[in-house]
Amino acid sequence: MIWVITEACVDVKDLACVDACPVDCIYEGNRMLYIQPDECVGCGACEPVCPVEAIYYEDDLPADQEKYREINAEFFDELGAPGGAAKLGKLDTDHPAVVALPPQE
Repeated sequence: MIWVITEACVDVKDLACVDACPVDCIYEGNRMLYIQPDECVGCGACEPVCPVEAIYYEDDLPADQEKYREINAEFFDELGAPGGAAKLGKLDTDHPAVVALPPQE
């Protein structure tokens, strides 16, 4: 995985990063967006357009957001690498750790 979406995205889901992604590897869950690590080419186009600064290069993750590296990867354990978010649309699911979070303002 190269880029990671973190907690700042929860309950915000501004889709600017989805629009900026040239390989369609950012998938929409119920409460946040997730980057499919095997489909991401590492271009970084998503990071500067995020209005809440939720996207980090994996080596630059703040210590309190490190768990989101695994959360993003584990979100795709059952889904796999479907080959593009657009064809799937919004998914009616989230990682259990995101589901457990209280509503974000």
